[in-house]
Amino acid sequence: MSDMQGFLWIAAATSAGIAGGAALADRRRMRRVDRDRVGWVPWGGILLTALFVSAISVALAIKG
Repeated sequence: MSDMQGFLWIAAATSAGIAGGAALADRRRMRRVDRDRVGWVPWGGILLTALFVSAISVALAIKG
């Protein structure tokens, strides 16, 4: 395994972890008790971006 492949696997795992955290935060936001406290972080966008980065990193790591 080359250094670049190792970096890509680490990037994929990190971005998957971020996606998991964003999914949990988005679920918590959707189930909040006080509907007027909406927050300011776009968890859905962070989730999709992290999943995209993870998928691209895995694809490049497998290819290379």
